[in-house]
Amino acid sequence: MWHQIYINKRNSIILLGLMATLLCGLGYVFGAAFGGSPDAGWTGMFIAACVWLFLMMLSLFGGDQILLASSRATAVTPDVHPQLFNIVEEMAIAANLPKLPNIYIINDPAPNAFAAGRSPEHASVAVTAGLLGRLNRDELQGVVAHEISHIVHRDILFVTMAGVMLGAIVLLSQVFARGMFYSSMSGRRYSSRSQGGGGAQAILMVIAILLAILAPLFAQLLYFALSRKREYLADAGAVRLTRYPEGLASALEKIAGTPISMESANAVTAPMYIANPFRGAKAISLFSTHPPVEERIRILRNMAHGAAFKDYNAAYEQVTHRGGVIPPAAIKSDEPVGLRTAAASTPVGSPKQTQRQIGDIMRKVNGFLFIDCPCGVRLKVPPTLAGRTLHCPRCNRQHTA
Repeated sequence: MWHQIYINKRNSIILLGLMATLLCGLGYVFGAAFGGSPDAGWTGMFIAACVWLFLMMLSLFGGDQILLASSRATAVTPDVHPQLFNIVEEMAIAANLPKLPNIYIINDPAPNAFAAGRSPEHASVAVTAGLLGRLNRDELQGVVAHEISHIVHRDILFVTMAGVMLGAIVLLSQVFARGMFYSSMSGRRYSSRSQGGGGAQAILMVIAILLAILAPLFAQLLYFALSRKREYLADAGAVRLTRYPEGLASALEKIAGTPISMESANAVTAPMYIANPFRGAKAISLFSTHPPVEERIRILRNMAHGAAFKDYNAAYEQVTHRGGVIPPAAIKSDEPVGLRTAAASTPVGSPKQTQRQIGDIMRKVNGFLFIDCPCGVRLKVPPTLAGRTLHCPRCNRQHTA
């Protein structure tokens, strides 16, 4: 997939250029509108260019941490969820990654996952507690393989930079809108009007208002349009790693079938997830962030002859009646990959057991201590009670937290 890696690197450079142009344009118009003269626009453009340079460096060296923090993701150790670490390690080895990605769990009952970072050497995989509680091993492996494929394809650099840049444009537009509101409330008048430049100033103000409204929409459309194709490619990469398309298909079915909307997701981070994290009206407004899940599932379940890229491409063409999504160079050099049978997985329990398991995972992430009493009761001790003596409510046996 070297060709796709090249395309993703090229898209990142194009994105940087477009975002720089948009930010500098906003800076010029906002500066001219607030400064009272076109000369002030150049000052605004210079400030915007400095902001863009700062954000570019921030995206490269700390963008993943910003996105993880905004998603309320917590770094975890293997004792919190050993199976998750085992699967991530398996898929990292299968993908020949130079380093095991950092592993995070998001305290959210909705099932979903994403990857972030700037390179395979500096990458992170985040999954929700709801995902861990609802999926069996094959399904979880399919989701992790999908995120590992994003890392292999260098998607994470593009997504991380796009997310931070989009957030900056939205923030700048909101700052301008609030500045306009407070200026009008205080009765502020621009000096240019008293100097006979009121007409030009009014035009600049109208342009600035239009840009404040349209710039975030344009940035979001760019972000969303460039993020759709990579989901198909990551699905293909996941199947190639796991050799079991039904695992990912079943996982997507469960993720799309949940009625729970993710509280920790927002418009900037939504395209990062394996499936749209919103439900209801929000899902409709952000529909273009992902290809239709039903279509992705049908493609995966039409892969009856193998798990290679060419097999995914054939299934894609059969289901969508469109041209292939895999680069021709990847298909030409592709080797046959056979399918495997389902692994012996512990079946997912009843809805009540699933909710209990999700709650336990969220407590582990928050530092709760679990004590199993010989009488069969499991004590779930919050970190604030560490070092205290507790008594079992059933047998009154004494335990030290």
